[in-house]
Amino acid sequence: MLRKITFTLVCLIGVATPIEASQPTPVSAYSRLPAVESVKLSPSGNKVAYIQNVTLDSGEALSLLSVFDFTTADLKILLKSDNEDVRINWYRWINEDKIATSAGFAGNRRYGMSKTKVSETRLMAINVDGSGEPELVIEPRRDLENVHSQYADRVISWLPDDPEHILMEVDYDSHTEPSVFKVNVNTKKRERIERGKRKIRHWVADQQGNVRIGERLNYKDGEVIIYARQAGSEKFFALFEYNVMTDPDIIILGFGKDPNILYYKAYLNGFLALYKMRLNDQKSEVVLTGNNVDVDGGLVYSPTTREAIGVGFSQQPGGVYYWDETDAPFRDGLAAVMPDASTSIVSYNDNGRRYVLYVESENSPGVYYIGDRDRKSLSPFTGQYPELADITIPKNETITYKARDGVTIEGFLTLPVDYDGEKLPTVIFPHGGPGVRDYDGFDYWTAALVNEGYAVLRPNFRGSSGYGLDFANAADKRWGLEMQDDITDGTRWLIEKGIADPEKICMVGASYGGYASAMALVKEPELYQCGVSFAGVMDLKRLVQHYRKFINSRLVKDQIGDDYDDLEQRSPYYRINEIKAPMLLIHGESDRVVDVSQSQEMFYEMEDENKPVEYVELENGTHYLTIQRNRNKLFETMTRFLREHLLDEKKPAQ
Repeated sequence: MLRKITFTLVCLIGVATPIEASQPTPVSAYSRLPAVESVKLSPSGNKVAYIQNVTLDSGEALSLLSVFDFTTADLKILLKSDNEDVRINWYRWINEDKIATSAGFAGNRRYGMSKTKVSETRLMAINVDGSGEPELVIEPRRDLENVHSQYADRVISWLPDDPEHILMEVDYDSHTEPSVFKVNVNTKKRERIERGKRKIRHWVADQQGNVRIGERLNYKDGEVIIYARQAGSEKFFALFEYNVMTDPDIIILGFGKDPNILYYKAYLNGFLALYKMRLNDQKSEVVLTGNNVDVDGGLVYSPTTREAIGVGFSQQPGGVYYWDETDAPFRDGLAAVMPDASTSIVSYNDNGRRYVLYVESENSPGVYYIGDRDRKSLSPFTGQYPELADITIPKNETITYKARDGVTIEGFLTLPVDYDGEKLPTVIFPHGGPGVRDYDGFDYWTAALVNEGYAVLRPNFRGSSGYGLDFANAADKRWGLEMQDDITDGTRWLIEKGIADPEKICMVGASYGGYASAMALVKEPELYQCGVSFAGVMDLKRLVQHYRKFINSRLVKDQIGDDYDDLEQRSPYYRINEIKAPMLLIHGESDRVVDVSQSQEMFYEMEDENKPVEYVELENGTHYLTIQRNRNKLFETMTRFLREHLLDEKKPAQ
């Protein structure tokens, strides 16, 4: 049995005082960036790194990459970011003395006579003792404006047996065809291991650090060839061939400790399953099927043996299916300590004796613990949302309903803690993507909305991932059609169940969800009382035209469509005259995924048509709400808008 020991370290992180239960929780508590995230132990386990989001007394908000030394109680801030000019994407321990950090920033690429907004990345190496300045691990090419590397942070092997080197893929030699380099993280010297060729977009190395897989994708015709080579051989052969536009995908996950064992995912009876292949004879066996759902995660490796021991699978407790039962008693012990919580181990040190445990429960939207197997201790480190500590977080209920054509749709319904069966003002909250899905667990948007007294439905409509090939492919050229109907049918289901007040329903969404919110007002003008779109697509034709500047334009056309008349019919922008309910549009001015002009033009046209519309543009805002003031502004504006239209709280007189 684990015993709980409290570290004084929690105080060093700056955990905020919880809000008293008798006070209403302000929306700002939900719009805060996580206080701490991405907690990872050093190889020895004597240090812990994490990203900390803080707001200074001056009002300036920063993201900090920090390291705490357990042995000396020394806290060092290694990197600061305002999340505007440069943001911290991720980091990883290279060795006990160095950390690699991916930095993201806004860039531009020339297309003809104009420039196109893009996102770029770089990899930096930082000394853990705080000495020196962060240094680029590899310098991108800069001889030609459109040839320099857009993504220069892609590590394909961390070479654990060689703490001075890593393997990176960077398009030095040919644009979009990365070469593989062995890079010294101390001297920055590099050696080319594989030259970019054959339209190979990605390389995979085995556990010994040898490049074994090259994944070719021809963006013009969709042809995919996955090349492989036997351990010790220099010759590649075609392992898999298919067409991404017409055939099911095959997803390479990685190698076992045995360099002859390759793990991959492929469709079996319409659902993604995990396979293991012996490369010497190319014979495969099924490791795991999902029983009518997709196996949806990547490989999990032992921190001590480096053997593949499991795979991410959202249907399993803790989100992992383990075929290696060596540590099962340990994991069962953790579950016994916290029986009413969802737990997952997010970091180990190299000998596997120290670990970081992430816990979600009804009274905790995410807390990190530091565990020590030798001391049999499990100690709280810090919470992700300290202002929500001790506030009961409403539980999500997994629900299913039938779409109008009989297809079963799964979703998550979240109700206020004090729900007594009355009809509630309701927010329908479809996810973005659309080729992703919602999961059970804490969602800060949902929590904020339920705190306001709304019922919230998050439907996994057709096109969502995780429910098989046919379900995912149902999104192709079907934006605004069956995908939209699935969401509408979920709304009507809530009304039929007596949960949703039919006179107080609004749809809220971001990215694709923002598009769905606008289309809801077009197609169902009597069903919804308002709509909120953050970073939503309003004009599908303009979106497809925009992607002519990119090498994947053919794939975009295949997924969304290229019949301009049809695209106009499926675009809110061309059907503004059908909208009756008020619309709130919010967009970041520096969005590199959905251009801000999508919301701007929608706003101008709605104003010209005398439609009820508001527009808020977020200064330097991105697609991902990484800037604290913008997240606050969005939530404040959205909360006020919903109160006016669902709770009859009108604006005060100006």
